[in-house]
Amino acid sequence: MESTRPALRLTHEAALKAVAAAAAHAGSLGIGQNIAVVDEGGNLLAFLRMDGARLLSRETALSKAISAASHRQPTARLDPELELKLAIAAGGRLTNLEGGLPILFGGLCVGGIGVGSGTGKQDIACARAGLEAIGADLPDA
Repeated sequence: MESTRPALRLTHEAALKAVAAAAAHAGSLGIGQNIAVVDEGGNLLAFLRMDGARLLSRETALSKAISAASHRQPTARLDPELELKLAIAAGGRLTNLEGGLPILFGGLCVGGIGVGSGTGKQDIACARAGLEAIGADLPDA
């Protein structure tokens, strides 16, 4: 039996690059966004609140990133009935709102990116731009 296993870790440089790319995409859409990147354990690595981003979306962006990393899938795919129970149990840190994507490399989860303040489609598009910038796996549309 093995006692250890190899693990990939997301660097802070990659987190910053993902945030910058998501912000650039938001800028091209003419919107301000809150953008959060967490590691595989849900620890915050990078955050940006763009000019014009909604204040309360600050918390939802972080919750989206944590949820995507925790479940290793886009937040919009999470079961609403189950997530309500889990959100209560987790102190509101889990959500199924659109805009959270896992950060995967070769199918291995190293974190999550969460974007909030636009429409769900805008949030997802900005999060995807962040993934593309760091060469992460892109989820099916």
